[in-house]
Amino acid sequence: MNEPLRQAPPVVHEPARHTPLFGRYDVVVLGGGPAGIAAATAAARHGASVLLAERYGFLGGMGTAAGVTNFCGLHANVHGEIRQVVHGVADDLLDRMRALGGLNEPHRVLGKINAQAYDMSAFKCAADQLLVSSGVHLLFHALAVGVTRGSTGRVDALLVETKSGRLAVQAGCFIDCSGDADLAQWAGVPTEKGDAAGRLMYPTLMFRVGNVDADRAGQAWHTIPQRMDAAQAAGEFTFPRRGAIVRPQKHPYEWRVNVTQMKNRDGSATDGTDAASLSAGELEGRRQIVDYLHFLRTKVPGFEEAYALDIAPQLGIRETRRLVGEAMLTADDVLRCADFDDTIGVNGWPLEQHVAGDVQWAWPPIPESRGFNQLPYRMLLPRRATAGGADNLLVAGRCASMTHEGQSAARVSGACFVMGQAAGTAAALALQRATSVHDIPIRDLQRRLVEQGAFLGHDETPS
Repeated sequence: MNEPLRQAPPVVHEPARHTPLFGRYDVVVLGGGPAGIAAATAAARHGASVLLAERYGFLGGMGTAAGVTNFCGLHANVHGEIRQVVHGVADDLLDRMRALGGLNEPHRVLGKINAQAYDMSAFKCAADQLLVSSGVHLLFHALAVGVTRGSTGRVDALLVETKSGRLAVQAGCFIDCSGDADLAQWAGVPTEKGDAAGRLMYPTLMFRVGNVDADRAGQAWHTIPQRMDAAQAAGEFTFPRRGAIVRPQKHPYEWRVNVTQMKNRDGSATDGTDAASLSAGELEGRRQIVDYLHFLRTKVPGFEEAYALDIAPQLGIRETRRLVGEAMLTADDVLRCADFDDTIGVNGWPLEQHVAGDVQWAWPPIPESRGFNQLPYRMLLPRRATAGGADNLLVAGRCASMTHEGQSAARVSGACFVMGQAAGTAAALALQRATSVHDIPIRDLQRRLVEQGAFLGHDETPS
């Protein structure tokens, strides 16, 4: 396994170039995951011309490219009752997926909260429908590589590499939904990675197995962890982590598997922003999948004839760079179900920390608490004092402003939908008022979000 890049390599000087302008838009969104989908849709529905730039040829982010196939964070445990707490653009997408026959009913996780499985193809197609019907322009197979800034420090253009060569896209406002805070990093806005010691959450390479005998498998998700413990204690298998999640999909003969864990030679987590580390992680993930499939076939009833139906196109990256913004969501905010005056929606998912060899969960009190925390608008904003004039930049999704622990909860798709819808609405509002994204009236933003169906958490009963 190659070591990740630890030092800056020698440089090669490229000649100056004149980059063709692909187009100018009111809003450019980088990244087509849940945050980017919601951001682009919301901005377009408020009258902005919007371009969404996506590195793959499809939308969905980690939900498709990393094979997650499971919406987490749409629900919360509200005083012991499971309720959907994320609405708005997310509802529109879910309705479209349901109409395509690609959305399961919610299922219980760890006996405390719901998640919702889906078919990846339905997610891709429903997201296409949602964005196209909203008037969003899409640029697929566009890998972002940098930005340019104007004389005042505002972001002027996003640079992307495509099969047509390098292109520039200009906008009045930019929304970074890249997951890795790429746009923010290139703009010189402060970001951070990991905890105080730089430790990141560990990635996973997801896969699905087919040809499962569902009748014989039964509720195997309850017994598989114990079977793993027994097999490892007997010296028959070695697993990269505890806490396997093996669940049936829409069709009961197809199951999703979340069990791998990628690390570097020194034991640190694979870094999704380090090319060598990421490459080694992809190889290691597929090796682990071969081993785990052998375990399923030999130790779990109903899986004897199972095969690898597909392996996700990329590692499921949980954490890389995060914005250091006007407010940072913390673990305490999640566990005490915090309120914020500038709420843009809520997060109902607990702390889910993927540490070396394990997954550690921490929950708000159940059933004593309402089970969700509000998300502040300020977590989408670079700190004005350090933004260097980049007052037309918002950051939404798993790279928004959160501590390492807080991000383990609000990185999931439910909170990403919330942040994206707020960012897109705020961008359109800032352009309409010809003001900075820092200076839009928060009550106006909240009113517009509620009009779009969003639940802001002002009471304990979602609309």
